[in-house]
Amino acid sequence: MLKRQQERTLQLLCLLACLTAGPILHAQALLLDEALPEAPGFEQLQSTLTGTVKDIHGTPVESARVTLTGPTRTPQTTLSTADGRFRFDAIPPGPYTLTVKAAGLAITGASGIANPGETTEAPAFALPLTAAQATIDVVASREDVAAAQVEVEEKQRVLAIFPNFYVTYIQNPAPMTVKQKFGMAWKTSIDPVSFLMTGVVAGIEQAGNTYSGYGQGAAGYGRRYGASYGDDTISTFIAGAILPSVLHQDPRYFYKGTGSIKSRAWYAIRFVGICKGDNGKWQPNYSNVFGNLATAAISNAYYPAENRDGIGLTLGNALLGTAEGAIGNLFQEFLVRKLTPHVPDYGAVDKP
Repeated sequence: MLKRQQERTLQLLCLLACLTAGPILHAQALLLDEALPEAPGFEQLQSTLTGTVKDIHGTPVESARVTLTGPTRTPQTTLSTADGRFRFDAIPPGPYTLTVKAAGLAITGASGIANPGETTEAPAFALPLTAAQATIDVVASREDVAAAQVEVEEKQRVLAIFPNFYVTYIQNPAPMTVKQKFGMAWKTSIDPVSFLMTGVVAGIEQAGNTYSGYGQGAAGYGRRYGASYGDDTISTFIAGAILPSVLHQDPRYFYKGTGSIKSRAWYAIRFVGICKGDNGKWQPNYSNVFGNLATAAISNAYYPAENRDGIGLTLGNALLGTAEGAIGNLFQEFLVRKLTPHVPDYGAVDKP
């Protein structure tokens, strides 16, 4: 009986100990939490995400709407600046997704990982045209496309001064109409720089007494000026408008821009004998070859009699015109584009 009472007493004591131990341990845990400082290294470092929005031509896009999702529970949105830059500060590190929208351009997205405590540069965006804009471009007539391209070409000037109309940097330009071929020839002939350069050539000829039959003084200079301007104008219209219209050939130089120096040089030199037809195919450049011959033959009519040599002068001037064309093409291929401001990157032409 006594043993059973002792067992019950022990059981009651154990139960009482359990009931009182819980609150005491909880209180001790709270005291420990308050007493111990937060362990270092557990604070989450914030990230910064930056990037650039451009179109497919490399032009910065201003006011593009950039939306960030991923690290934050709520999507964040910002607008690109005038230079196409955008920035998200104080974001949690981790995977992210960016979506970019801009007027007239297709919606584009990109993904990546923002590193903790660092500034992460997002992949550059190159926004293409929207499908609606592409449709508009496709349905434009060939004449309209050619007119727009020629308008750009007639603004090309080396060092923003010297005309550089007869070269196209477009990979597959629309063929010029007859009106556009004559219009470009006319604009080249009446350009103020053309008159100025003719004056320089006449002065050099005067100083060297080239074509002595013209004499010296103001009269000699005037004759040389007229002959030089006549050569250029006749050549421009015959080789750049009349024959290209009759033979359906393109009078422009097609910039290549890619390949080895040797291949580009050979391409430029050969271009005096090849050209693109209005059908887009490469063919012999009859317009240039016969244009040089016709110009040289006509020049016999106004050069001094003592300086004429019949067929010799004609062939000599024709070969000179061809050589000048080859040298001019080399300059076009390797130098002129670098000196012509605001020429877009259209890509390289197909190899003939």
